[in-house]
Amino acid sequence: MWFKQFTVEELNGKPKNHIGGLLDIVFTEIGADSLTATMPVDERTHQPAGILHGGASVVLAESIGSVASFMCIDPEKYVPVGLEVNANHLRPVKGGLVKGVCTKIHLGAKTHVWDIKIYNNRGKLACVSRLTVAIIKSVGERL
Repeated sequence: MWFKQFTVEELNGKPKNHIGGLLDIVFTEIGADSLTATMPVDERTHQPAGILHGGASVVLAESIGSVASFMCIDPEKYVPVGLEVNANHLRPVKGGLVKGVCTKIHLGAKTHVWDIKIYNNRGKLACVSRLTVAIIKSVGERL
């Protein structure tokens, strides 16, 4: 499924001056057909009531799915960009780490659709999300 072999060290070695770096999203596992990452639930990701902000869950879901799409394409020719994301928040999370597991629903030439499940520290499902990614020609290819 992956365009080439990647390591979690490569995925985590990207510059940290983006939202994934600011929220300390860390890729932990690359499976044959899945990608997993974690994110801390703390003051950066809380909403005022002291639980995980739904938007932070969406950031985790879109981050994992977008990277998964990047891993499936030739980056010399194409760029993955988020097209649509939705999320259902099933239970509150107060602290610790959440783990997002991303699996494919559809890998087409122009769109990818990903299923992302987010679990709390006890392995309970906290959020389900679906991400659609558009696969566009890279800037160099569009000029």
